[in-house]
Amino acid sequence: MPSYLCGLDIGGTFTDCVLMDDSGRLTISKAPSTPGNFADGVLEALRRAGERVGLELPALLGSITMLAHGTTAGTNAIIQRKGAKVGLITTRGHNDVIHIMRGSRGLSGQDIKLIVHIPESSKPEPIIPKRLIRGVSERVDCFGQVVVELNEDEVREAIRSLVDAGVEALAVCFLWSFLAPAHEARVKAIAAEMAPQLYVTCSHELAPKWGEYERTTAVALNAYIGPLTVNYVTNLDRRLKEMGYKPPLQITQCAGGTIAVRTARDAPLLTLDSGPVSGVTGSLYLGKVMNEPNIITTDMGGTSFDVGVIHDGQAMVSYKSLVHQYEYFLPKVDVQTMGTGGGSKVWIDKTTGTLRVGPQSAGAMPGPICYRRGGEVPTTTDADVVLGYLDADNFAGGTMSLDREGAARGLQKLADELGMDLYELASGVAQIAEFQMADLVRKATIQKGLDPREFVLFAFGGAGPVHMAVTAREAGIKRVVVPQGDTASTWCAFGAASADTLHVNEQVRIMSSPFDVSKINAVLGELLAKGRAQLEEDGVPVGQQTYRCSIDMRHRGQINEVEVEIDSHELATTELDDLRARFVRRYEQLYGRGASLPGARLECVTFRVRASAVSRKPSLIAATTLTREIPATAQTGERSIYWAEWKKAAPSPIYDGYQLLPGNVIDGPCVIETTTTSIVVHPGQRVEVDALRNFVIDTDVTASA
Repeated sequence: MPSYLCGLDIGGTFTDCVLMDDSGRLTISKAPSTPGNFADGVLEALRRAGERVGLELPALLGSITMLAHGTTAGTNAIIQRKGAKVGLITTRGHNDVIHIMRGSRGLSGQDIKLIVHIPESSKPEPIIPKRLIRGVSERVDCFGQVVVELNEDEVREAIRSLVDAGVEALAVCFLWSFLAPAHEARVKAIAAEMAPQLYVTCSHELAPKWGEYERTTAVALNAYIGPLTVNYVTNLDRRLKEMGYKPPLQITQCAGGTIAVRTARDAPLLTLDSGPVSGVTGSLYLGKVMNEPNIITTDMGGTSFDVGVIHDGQAMVSYKSLVHQYEYFLPKVDVQTMGTGGGSKVWIDKTTGTLRVGPQSAGAMPGPICYRRGGEVPTTTDADVVLGYLDADNFAGGTMSLDREGAARGLQKLADELGMDLYELASGVAQIAEFQMADLVRKATIQKGLDPREFVLFAFGGAGPVHMAVTAREAGIKRVVVPQGDTASTWCAFGAASADTLHVNEQVRIMSSPFDVSKINAVLGELLAKGRAQLEEDGVPVGQQTYRCSIDMRHRGQINEVEVEIDSHELATTELDDLRARFVRRYEQLYGRGASLPGARLECVTFRVRASAVSRKPSLIAATTLTREIPATAQTGERSIYWAEWKKAAPSPIYDGYQLLPGNVIDGPCVIETTTTSIVVHPGQRVEVDALRNFVIDTDVTASA
């Protein structure tokens, strides 16, 4: 019996499953997500995948050597405000940190109108109301010295009163606790004695960095989603084991790898945004196979559009995240999101009389008008159907018929209001969405000092291959890769299956130049030991353990820090000049040539070690022969499609993506269809099936001629 790698990803509408056997063959399946109990949808997706490979569910689970699962349990709890009732214990006098927030009110990087015009913005609903916050006497100074001992009587009274108030989880965050965590640890121990049923989380375990607001937010969010996430992953782990799955269940995390169930229970905050991050992880693996070090990842689903960046073979990361206006510290792959998807509503701004697309979404229910589920507001998908990008009579492999006439009526109302014809308006909808996404692609690269023209764009998600050829062309990107054909629609599940085990450990220790190498190595040594212990607990052999060290550095007196990689696990005195040179290169890449201060004193702020173990990878086998001869049965017919480049509709060839062979080249315009997505190739573009069976689009044939 063959063995399998398995990746799972839960979306708002579907739960995706990807199986990879020993030969590298991919099998995908989709099942409706089940918000009442997501485990039911997971097991159904696995059952459907088993049917495709001829195995009953217990037999399939028994043959899976590694199952990695991206969970949205925590994300959904925050979005729907269905988390636990949380109490907070903090340093006396600092009870209101989480309500004061930062001056930007959690709007940094969002709508500039909300940032500049305070009356148009508001603070979010508090994660923890003031009545559930208790300040206790204790104090640690900025050097990690205890100034005021912890008053344990006050701690016991705080826990007692919070339990009486009905809290289900407890967050603990003291000033400077990341330098001296004993007080937080003692509160956790007392809570375990007095109220063992409480879910307790401490800031020094989760976010050992300075910034009291961000640390408090992190620990509050972790406590808020903790009980629900623990129940979900524990229940799923139990059900899988009962049905025959033996290895440890792995959960994908926002830093780009996987963690064991026990870690997900302790730090469920790590699972936020893990779905979109898995798409970057899958792209990182495929990029290495293709020898593509610079990749922009784009995931266009029904509700949102996510962009990640891979540069020099590494995913770009961030260390401050934002959820519902709350900023918190956590290392994660940097994925930027906007509300443009297949379900984005089309509307007219009455103030300016202009056509707008998103950010509001029709969601899965009622969804676009063409879905026949009661939707009344036209969406991007409705425009795609009217333009002919999607086959109304054979959508989703023939499992669904779309209402083209209904979509046309909805769009026609807007067209009449703007004095346009139907095709002009539908084409405008597609272009607005595509240009909005191109703006986010530019923002995600240029703001990091990178040129998008030096990248290849990976297009995935159900709607990504429909629109990314234009988005890439608008951003100046030459090539678009639709990875592994129909697997592109389940790419985040593929990414989960190809992820490595990963633990990211950080510690703040501020050191000014001239640096004492022994002190730097001492901090790195502590983090390396912690990572080594975590990997050993995961059962990873020493020979499979890998470590990456880095330091966040800045000019002394500034607040902007940049991450500087270190080649070895122990720094030598002779390497200090190279450390400074690396800082200067990265600093000037971000802020401009000449922006650094020659000879200025530097500071090391945050030390970081990534401890990882390379997991078994899918073996994507390249075709040994390429052929330009397109099979006679590959073209299934023609369809009238409106092309903005020609400003008219024209009969355009339609191809069955499963019948095209490696080496086949087709000039646009055309549409290549699979059961899960459509690849739209515009006039002046060309698509090729490469040796790995990816569809690669040349976005501007004229420019490359």
